[in-house]
Amino acid sequence: MAELVRAAKINKAFSGVMALQDVQFDLNPGEVHALLGENGAGKSTLMKIISGVYTRDAGELYINGNKILHDLTPQTAQALGIGIIHQELNLCPHLTVAENIFLNREFTKSGVLNEKKQNEAAKKYLKTLNLEIDPAIPVRKLPVSKQQMVEICKTLSMNANIIIMDEPTSALTEKEIEDLFKVIAMLKAEGRGIIYISHRLEELSRIVDRVTILRDGRYVKTLNFVETSLPEIISLMVGRALTEKFPRIETDRGEKILEVKNLSSPCGVGVKKVSFNLYKGEILAFAGLMGAGRTELVRAISGADKMTGGEIFLRGRPVKIRAPGEAIAQGLFCAPEDRKRDGLCVKMTLAENITLPSLDIVSKLGIIRRKLEAKKSKEMIQNLKIKTPSVDQYVRNLSGGNQQKVVVGKWLMRDAQVVIFDEPTRGIDVASKIEIYNIINDLKRNGIGVMFVSSELPEIIGMADRIMVMCNGRITAELITKDTSQEEILKYATQYS
Repeated sequence: MAELVRAAKINKAFSGVMALQDVQFDLNPGEVHALLGENGAGKSTLMKIISGVYTRDAGELYINGNKILHDLTPQTAQALGIGIIHQELNLCPHLTVAENIFLNREFTKSGVLNEKKQNEAAKKYLKTLNLEIDPAIPVRKLPVSKQQMVEICKTLSMNANIIIMDEPTSALTEKEIEDLFKVIAMLKAEGRGIIYISHRLEELSRIVDRVTILRDGRYVKTLNFVETSLPEIISLMVGRALTEKFPRIETDRGEKILEVKNLSSPCGVGVKKVSFNLYKGEILAFAGLMGAGRTELVRAISGADKMTGGEIFLRGRPVKIRAPGEAIAQGLFCAPEDRKRDGLCVKMTLAENITLPSLDIVSKLGIIRRKLEAKKSKEMIQNLKIKTPSVDQYVRNLSGGNQQKVVVGKWLMRDAQVVIFDEPTRGIDVASKIEIYNIINDLKRNGIGVMFVSSELPEIIGMADRIMVMCNGRITAELITKDTSQEEILKYATQYS
């Protein structure tokens, strides 16, 4: 049987910077082929060429055994049976679930939409992923995890035989991941090919047949998964051995910097009378299942969501935080979960994003001093190892890991007292994760109080000093990291009463 995809000597440059150089890749029917590499390695660029989003500068591309002589477009790629689940959600938030699933393929007759039939068809695909979602509700009302599942349903509805999954599990719960893997097994059995991109390397053993590794836009190696190991894969990805997954440091805990008493918020799943303390030079993690109220809690503390009760004390003084600007003025900063929606201005440059919360530092008499702005940005780029051709690069053109570093870098210019990270390593590669951990360690070393929300229990146990476990909007346990386990955390994460 012919290969579903074969790419040979693919080149692609942006503004003179090579994103891909002589890259090769192939996909067979009934196979899950993982495409791996650090952020900025060229994975998403290659997939966008295969799916018609980008045009290649050079190289050969074969789809279903046929050489592609002309540039693909998203429409022609879809007609060839290619579907892509993007890392960043590609949904229309104001449209319903069903309208998103069948966008540009609506159930119409003589120009009239058959909404009932379309909703019924959407239910069929939602059921495939065990989703109890009303297909008639707007997508914006769903949490990020459910939006990601809708994105997957959208691709499945196209009956594609070449399915590209770019970080499909980054926002999913363990149960949702299990449901997705069952669907992947079903698709394999039907003879469809799946290109799988993920930074969660521990997932690979459950679904992957082969892996191809890219580094700095170049092809490195293709391996049968059963004949390799995760340390070998990581070494090939980064070009060196990473001996320490979680670079934990020990420091003396300082005085209490933040105290939260009986905080309540009606937003999202709700927060109900939550109390805790945070100390200088401490990393305090918040664990729990999706919908536990962790994100709602940090949004309320940082002024992004409304508080309906409770008190916040910073350095022993009561503070009123009703908007993010008031939190920033107090030295309390939050790097949000959804970096594109809440953490970045993607149509602005890297320099403009980094200095946006610090205009008072780079301005004089209300006028931005561009040379100072560029100087401060270059210092941050160097410190955080952000991969970019210049400070004038638009943030939307950066890889996910580099975008996350920009979100973090915005706050490092300020005099921070408390820094909150909500899923700081979601969707970024192993090496970039370690760089983020080292940034968190630097904050800890400098006596700053650090809070972070994570859905990855190994990350929590590997980096945190204390853990607050949440379930159903409440704190169900306070644990000392060195004395606990993943099993104990999960026990309290499911303690609904």
